[in-house]
Amino acid sequence: MAQQERAAKTRRTVLRAAAVVFDRHGYARASIAEILEEAQVTKGALYFHFPSKEALAKALMEEQIDSVEVPPVEGSPLQATIDLTQAVAASVLHDPMLRAGTRLAVESAFEDAINPWDAWAKVIEELLTEAQRQGELMPHVVPRETAELFVAAFTGIQLFSLARSKREDLGERITVLWQHLLPTIAFPALLARLKPEGRATPAVTAAPAVTAAPAASGDPQLS
Repeated sequence: MAQQERAAKTRRTVLRAAAVVFDRHGYARASIAEILEEAQVTKGALYFHFPSKEALAKALMEEQIDSVEVPPVEGSPLQATIDLTQAVAASVLHDPMLRAGTRLAVESAFEDAINPWDAWAKVIEELLTEAQRQGELMPHVVPRETAELFVAAFTGIQLFSLARSKREDLGERITVLWQHLLPTIAFPALLARLKPEGRATPAVTAAPAVTAAPAASGDPQLS
Protein backbone atom coordinates (compact mmCIF):
# COMPACT_ATOMS: atom_id res chain seq x y z
CA MET A 1 0.00 0.00 0.00
CA ALA A 2 2.84 2.40 0.89
CA GLN A 3 4.46 1.69 -2.49
CA GLN A 4 1.18 2.39 -4.30
CA GLU A 5 0.71 5.64 -2.36
CA ARG A 6 4.24 6.72 -3.21
CA ALA A 7 3.67 5.89 -6.87
CA ALA A 8 0.43 7.90 -6.91
CA LYS A 9 2.17 10.83 -5.22
CA THR A 10 5.02 10.74 -7.72
CA ARG A 11 2.59 10.62 -10.63
CA ARG A 12 0.72 13.63 -9.25
CA THR A 13 3.98 15.49 -8.65
CA VAL A 14 5.10 14.88 -12.24
CA LEU A 15 1.71 15.95 -13.61
CA ARG A 16 1.74 19.17 -11.60
CA ALA A 17 5.32 19.92 -12.64
CA ALA A 18 4.38 19.30 -16.27
CA ALA A 19 1.42 21.65 -15.84
CA VAL A 20 3.72 24.40 -14.58
CA VAL A 21 6.08 23.94 -17.55
CA PHE A 22 3.32 23.61 -20.18
CA ASP A 23 1.64 26.71 -18.78
CA ARG A 24 4.93 28.58 -18.88
CA HIS A 25 6.14 27.58 -22.36
CA GLY A 26 3.35 25.80 -24.22
CA TYR A 27 3.58 22.25 -25.53
CA ALA A 28 6.14 22.76 -28.29
CA ARG A 29 8.71 24.58 -26.14
CA ALA A 30 8.25 22.51 -22.99
CA SER A 31 11.05 20.03 -22.34
CA ILE A 32 11.24 16.84 -20.34
CA ALA A 33 14.44 18.16 -18.74
CA GLU A 34 12.61 21.20 -17.34
CA ILE A 35 9.72 19.05 -16.15
CA LEU A 36 12.20 16.78 -14.34
CA GLU A 37 13.84 19.81 -12.74
CA GLU A 38 10.46 21.17 -11.63
CA ALA A 39 9.29 17.80 -10.27
CA GLN A 40 12.61 16.79 -8.68
CA VAL A 41 12.20 13.16 -9.72
CA THR A 42 14.39 10.87 -11.79
CA LYS A 43 13.94 10.34 -15.49
CA GLY A 44 13.13 6.70 -14.78
CA ALA A 45 10.36 7.69 -12.38
CA LEU A 46 8.82 10.05 -14.95
CA TYR A 47 8.96 7.54 -17.80
CA PHE A 48 7.54 4.81 -15.61
CA HIS A 49 4.32 6.83 -15.38
CA PHE A 50 4.42 8.70 -18.72
CA PRO A 51 6.26 7.27 -21.76
CA SER A 52 6.41 10.61 -23.61
CA LYS A 53 5.75 14.34 -23.44
CA GLU A 54 2.57 13.77 -25.45
CA ALA A 55 1.37 11.23 -22.88
CA LEU A 56 1.96 13.81 -20.16
CA ALA A 57 -0.03 16.45 -22.02
CA LYS A 58 -2.93 14.09 -22.71
CA ALA A 59 -2.99 12.96 -19.08
CA LEU A 60 -3.21 16.58 -17.95
CA MET A 61 -6.14 17.29 -20.23
CA GLU A 62 -7.89 14.07 -19.20
CA GLU A 63 -7.45 15.00 -15.51
CA GLN A 64 -9.13 18.34 -16.16
CA ILE A 65 -12.01 16.70 -17.99
CA ASP A 66 -12.45 14.07 -15.27
CA SER A 67 -12.73 16.84 -12.67
CA VAL A 68 -15.62 18.53 -14.50
CA GLU A 69 -18.95 17.65 -12.96
CA VAL A 70 -22.25 19.31 -12.21
CA PRO A 71 -22.07 20.91 -8.73
CA PRO A 72 -24.84 20.54 -6.16
CA VAL A 73 -27.55 23.13 -6.82
CA GLU A 74 -28.88 25.16 -3.92
CA GLY A 75 -31.71 27.44 -4.91
CA SER A 76 -31.47 28.93 -8.39
CA PRO A 77 -29.79 26.74 -11.06
CA LEU A 78 -28.98 29.88 -13.03
CA GLN A 79 -27.18 31.37 -10.03
CA ALA A 80 -25.40 28.04 -9.56
CA THR A 81 -24.16 28.34 -13.15
CA ILE A 82 -22.78 31.80 -12.42
CA ASP A 83 -21.18 30.58 -9.20
CA LEU A 84 -19.49 27.70 -11.00
CA THR A 85 -17.97 29.90 -13.69
CA GLN A 86 -16.75 32.46 -11.16
CA ALA A 87 -15.20 29.69 -9.06
CA VAL A 88 -13.38 28.38 -12.12
CA ALA A 89 -12.13 31.90 -12.89
CA ALA A 90 -10.78 32.16 -9.34
CA SER A 91 -9.19 28.71 -9.47
CA VAL A 92 -7.36 29.47 -12.72
CA LEU A 93 -5.27 32.07 -10.87
CA HIS A 94 -3.57 29.53 -8.62
CA ASP A 95 -4.10 26.16 -10.27
CA PRO A 96 -1.47 25.37 -12.94
CA MET A 97 -3.39 22.21 -13.89
CA LEU A 98 -6.34 24.29 -15.09
CA ARG A 99 -4.12 26.82 -16.85
CA ALA A 100 -2.04 24.16 -18.59
CA GLY A 101 -5.12 22.21 -19.67
CA THR A 102 -6.56 25.34 -21.22
CA ARG A 103 -3.34 26.28 -22.99
CA LEU A 104 -2.87 22.77 -24.36
CA ALA A 105 -6.45 22.72 -25.64
CA VAL A 106 -6.10 26.13 -27.28
CA GLU A 107 -2.80 25.22 -28.92
CA SER A 108 -4.13 21.86 -30.18
CA ALA A 109 -0.74 20.35 -29.59
CA PHE A 110 -1.55 17.04 -31.30
CA GLU A 111 -4.08 15.81 -33.84
CA ASP A 112 -6.17 13.66 -31.49
CA ALA A 113 -6.14 16.30 -28.76
CA ILE A 114 -8.63 15.84 -25.96
CA ASN A 115 -10.13 19.17 -25.01
CA PRO A 116 -12.24 20.27 -22.05
CA TRP A 117 -14.66 22.45 -24.02
CA ASP A 118 -17.33 19.79 -24.54
CA ALA A 119 -17.12 18.68 -20.92
CA TRP A 120 -17.57 22.22 -19.61
CA ALA A 121 -20.36 22.92 -22.09
CA LYS A 122 -22.16 19.77 -20.98
CA VAL A 123 -22.03 20.83 -17.31
CA ILE A 124 -23.34 24.30 -18.09
CA GLU A 125 -25.98 22.85 -20.41
CA GLU A 126 -27.26 20.60 -17.60
CA LEU A 127 -27.47 23.54 -15.20
CA LEU A 128 -29.25 25.71 -17.77
CA THR A 129 -31.62 22.88 -18.62
CA GLU A 130 -32.60 22.71 -14.95
CA ALA A 131 -32.93 26.50 -14.89
CA GLN A 132 -35.25 26.23 -17.87
CA ARG A 133 -37.28 23.50 -16.15
CA GLN A 134 -37.71 25.79 -13.15
CA GLY A 135 -38.88 28.67 -15.33
CA GLU A 136 -35.80 30.86 -14.97
CA LEU A 137 -34.99 31.16 -18.68
CA MET A 138 -36.75 32.98 -21.49
CA PRO A 139 -38.68 30.71 -23.89
CA HIS A 140 -36.27 31.25 -26.79
CA VAL A 141 -33.21 29.98 -24.90
CA VAL A 142 -31.62 26.75 -26.11
CA PRO A 143 -29.43 25.50 -23.21
CA ARG A 144 -26.83 23.77 -25.39
CA GLU A 145 -26.36 26.81 -27.63
CA THR A 146 -26.07 29.16 -24.66
CA ALA A 147 -23.64 26.79 -22.91
CA GLU A 148 -21.36 26.64 -25.96
CA LEU A 149 -21.57 30.41 -26.37
CA PHE A 150 -20.52 30.92 -22.77
CA VAL A 151 -17.61 28.45 -22.95
CA ALA A 152 -16.34 30.11 -26.12
CA ALA A 153 -16.64 33.57 -24.58
CA PHE A 154 -14.99 32.44 -21.32
CA THR A 155 -12.05 31.01 -23.27
CA GLY A 156 -11.53 34.21 -25.24
CA ILE A 157 -11.90 36.39 -22.15
CA GLN A 158 -9.37 34.26 -20.29
CA LEU A 159 -6.81 34.76 -23.07
CA PHE A 160 -7.52 38.51 -23.16
CA SER A 161 -7.21 38.71 -19.37
CA LEU A 162 -3.93 36.80 -19.54
CA ALA A 163 -2.51 39.35 -21.96
CA ARG A 164 -3.80 42.36 -20.06
CA SER A 165 -3.34 41.45 -16.40
CA LYS A 166 -1.99 37.89 -16.14
CA ARG A 167 -5.59 36.87 -15.35
CA GLU A 168 -5.80 39.08 -12.24
CA ASP A 169 -8.99 40.68 -13.57
CA LEU A 170 -10.54 37.49 -14.94
CA GLY A 171 -13.31 37.37 -12.33
CA GLU A 172 -14.29 40.96 -13.05
CA ARG A 173 -14.41 40.26 -16.78
CA ILE A 174 -16.58 37.18 -16.25
CA THR A 175 -18.90 39.37 -14.17
CA VAL A 176 -19.20 41.77 -17.10
CA LEU A 177 -19.92 38.84 -19.42
CA TRP A 178 -22.80 37.73 -17.20
CA GLN A 179 -24.09 41.30 -16.92
CA HIS A 180 -24.42 41.35 -20.69
CA LEU A 181 -25.68 37.80 -21.10
CA LEU A 182 -28.26 37.52 -18.31
CA PRO A 183 -30.74 40.09 -19.70
CA THR A 184 -30.95 38.05 -22.90
CA ILE A 185 -31.63 34.66 -21.27
CA ALA A 186 -33.20 35.20 -17.82
CA PHE A 187 -36.76 36.29 -17.07
CA PRO A 188 -36.70 40.00 -16.14
CA ALA A 189 -38.28 39.34 -12.74
CA LEU A 190 -35.31 37.16 -11.82
CA LEU A 191 -32.55 39.61 -12.78
CA ALA A 192 -32.62 41.64 -9.57
CA ARG A 193 -31.97 38.50 -7.51
CA LEU A 194 -29.05 37.18 -9.56
CA LYS A 195 -25.46 38.03 -8.64
CA PRO A 196 -23.26 38.07 -11.77
CA GLU A 197 -20.20 38.29 -9.53
CA GLY A 198 -21.21 34.99 -7.91
CA ARG A 199 -22.17 34.13 -4.37
CA ALA A 200 -19.57 33.86 -1.63
CA THR A 201 -19.51 30.05 -1.61
CA PRO A 202 -17.45 28.75 -4.55
CA ALA A 203 -18.71 25.79 -6.54
CA VAL A 204 -15.22 24.64 -7.52
CA THR A 205 -11.96 24.42 -5.61
CA ALA A 206 -8.49 24.20 -7.06
CA ALA A 207 -6.56 20.95 -6.99
CA PRO A 208 -4.61 20.57 -3.75
CA ALA A 209 -0.97 21.55 -3.74
CA VAL A 210 1.43 18.64 -4.08
CA THR A 211 4.94 18.73 -2.69
CA ALA A 212 7.73 17.38 -4.83
CA ALA A 213 8.55 13.73 -4.24
CA PRO A 214 12.15 12.84 -3.46
CA ALA A 215 14.19 11.70 -6.42
CA ALA A 216 14.20 7.95 -6.70
CA SER A 217 17.60 6.32 -6.68
CA GLY A 218 16.70 2.79 -7.69
CA ASP A 219 13.97 0.93 -9.52
CA PRO A 220 11.59 3.48 -11.13
CA GLN A 221 8.67 1.25 -10.16
CA LEU A 222 9.27 2.27 -6.55
CA SER A 223 8.49 5.90 -7.42
